[in-house]
Amino acid sequence: MMSRWHDPSLSAGERAQALLAEMTLEEKIAQLGSAWPGNDDVSGNVAPMQDVFARGAVPFEQARAHGIGHLTRVFGTAPVTAAEGVARVRELQREIVEETRLGVPAIVHEECLTGFTTLGATVYPAALAWAATFDPDLVERMATAIAEDMRAVGVHQGLSPVLDVVRDYRWGRVEETLGEDPYLVSMLGTAYVRGLEKTGVIATLKHFAGYSASRAARNHAPVSIGPRELRDVVLPPFELAVRDGGARSVMNAYVDLDGVPAAANTPLLTGILREEWGFDGVVVSDYWAIAFLKSMHRVADGVGEAGALALAAGIDVELPDTLCYGKELAELVRGGELPEELVDRAALRLLRQKAELGLLDAGWAPSAEPIDLDSPRNRALAGEIAEKSVVLLANDGTLPLSTPRIAVVGPCADDPLAFMGCYSYPNHVLPRHPGFGIGVAAPSLVDSLREEFPAALLSVHKGCSIRDEDRSGFAEAVAAAEAADVCVAVVGDRAGLFGLGTSGEGCDAEDLGLPGVQDELLEALLASATPVVIVVVSGRPYALGRHAARAAALVQAFMPGEEGGAALAGVLSGRIAPSGRLPVQIPRVAGVAPSTYLTPPLGRNSEGISNLDPTPLFPFGHGLSYTTFEYSGLELSADEIPTDGQLSVSVTVRNTGERAAEETVQLYLHDVQAQVTRPVLELAGFARVPLAAGAAARVRFTLHADRTSFTGLDLRRIVEPGRIEVFVGRSAADLPCTAGFRLTGPVRTVGHDRVMTTPADIAPA
Repeated sequence: MMSRWHDPSLSAGERAQALLAEMTLEEKIAQLGSAWPGNDDVSGNVAPMQDVFARGAVPFEQARAHGIGHLTRVFGTAPVTAAEGVARVRELQREIVEETRLGVPAIVHEECLTGFTTLGATVYPAALAWAATFDPDLVERMATAIAEDMRAVGVHQGLSPVLDVVRDYRWGRVEETLGEDPYLVSMLGTAYVRGLEKTGVIATLKHFAGYSASRAARNHAPVSIGPRELRDVVLPPFELAVRDGGARSVMNAYVDLDGVPAAANTPLLTGILREEWGFDGVVVSDYWAIAFLKSMHRVADGVGEAGALALAAGIDVELPDTLCYGKELAELVRGGELPEELVDRAALRLLRQKAELGLLDAGWAPSAEPIDLDSPRNRALAGEIAEKSVVLLANDGTLPLSTPRIAVVGPCADDPLAFMGCYSYPNHVLPRHPGFGIGVAAPSLVDSLREEFPAALLSVHKGCSIRDEDRSGFAEAVAAAEAADVCVAVVGDRAGLFGLGTSGEGCDAEDLGLPGVQDELLEALLASATPVVIVVVSGRPYALGRHAARAAALVQAFMPGEEGGAALAGVLSGRIAPSGRLPVQIPRVAGVAPSTYLTPPLGRNSEGISNLDPTPLFPFGHGLSYTTFEYSGLELSADEIPTDGQLSVSVTVRNTGERAAEETVQLYLHDVQAQVTRPVLELAGFARVPLAAGAAARVRFTLHADRTSFTGLDLRRIVEPGRIEVFVGRSAADLPCTAGFRLTGPVRTVGHDRVMTTPADIAPA
């Protein structure tokens, strides 16, 4: 007779409950753990203290004795082809099904921040580049493609997206984020989640919560933000991705919030996430975060107590290996120190997810097949994102290039790895396996310029390395620049891990000067008589104020992926009209304490009060094109609305230049007077608008009063009556159209069901 938990006519919850009823305590707890086969054979770390924890791992046959919840990075640990990875997944799942009493398969998870993190898979642009597109639909298409590839080879869950809102540009993981504005992060992050979830792959929101607000921008440092900043800046992207994106998994942050580690934070993981937002998915730990409760946070005296704290707070599954959700946890349950109901609660959530994935179906077997993980479709998508993400910061008319002699100088000019993020397979895993090269076809900018300008004479010189202080190549680079009609200076980052790169996890910056002696190289090049086009390829914004006035043009690319060379070359040649916009500001000076644009009046320049001016060189949302745009005709459908009402904001944008391009129309709000300090400007809506030369469009935003809500004095989210100023334009500092309206009526409390988005309609004008 078929077990009830095998019966597909029952709901996922009913099947999970039936299976749970058949399990012993050891089998329940086994579902809350994970195994990382092959990790003990790996040299070097792709997760913090991986080598330390790997020494305590048990053989796989012992780890899966009572079953297993998750299999960790079968594809993403050491180089395997798609066919080899598929075969390995099948063998591991066969062992679990055939060699355990109940035969419940495991969920297979992998990283997917810049695409599926495995050998030969497409390396898409880094998340900060997605943000520069301001294009949720494009991000969703990319996520769908990533999910289809992972699902085809037997992967069920992706550990992405990162929804941390940037608070300090010095933080090494800025490249993994979607920028410094919570609304932009919310819209693009939710789009990514939809792309994974609609394809049947579980999206994992990370890192919940506050990770990017660590003191001094140090990885794993304490976080001491207030509850209002948490509610108004940090949490909204997670909330929207849960509510509108349908995310089925959340990963805790490593940090402590005001002294309470996120992995043991019941008000956060249960109170906010589940009770307020109604999240019914599975919370997984960041790698070894539960063990860190003992070793790093020191709030537990053993792995059993660490596991009990995390389980009680709301972490359901321990990743990437089982250290704390094992026999010590079972002993606490049997001793009456931990209620078995907490084990049942977590196991039921995980088993329901397995039922949704089809893993509880009778006769289940992996259906994975090896496929082309770097297909033409994928590369076209990667190219489209790269093209739309390149930001033209400044231009005196030198761009587009049309000169016969081009000096290409700089450490990022002839290095395709500079285009790839920390979690790309070439930078994440392959440095430990040099025999595999970079694993994908990825032309450097030099390669792409040769193809873009076949008749030009290119002179290529490195000048210096990315982070070393060797200046011996300066003279040759300057001589090449002086002999050319134009110099393209390509500077920036190399992504890495735990201090091995200049950007990426554990690669935090002391200040925002370019790494190594790259600023000095630029100074030497700019002292020549040759026009210099500075191209920055980086994972964070760097201070460019000392160079901006003398540069012929400035271009910013945030790690644009394997097709980044062609995208940049196309922008430099004019084949592509640049349309990227800054998701983070570009600082003016390297040493001023970084602050984002989302600041109250005291965060702006206060001449006569402080001698430090935080005004950026280029503002949030900035980006030029090879055409010009004009804004006019701003209209509001009402002068006042109730605190539960809505109005439309309409504006005409016209392409006043001679070539087609896309313009990103941005809507900002300012709450003139409130019971707490409010940002001077806050992004409330945006829309990418394609326009032919001379064409115009009417853009209409539907703005609900809920979009003005904030966390009030008593920590309730409210809509408060008063005047709201409206600004529309090209960036946070270029807002030619202004108006205002008044909110009337009583103060209104809003919750999880509030309106969180501002739809935009576009029609010909």
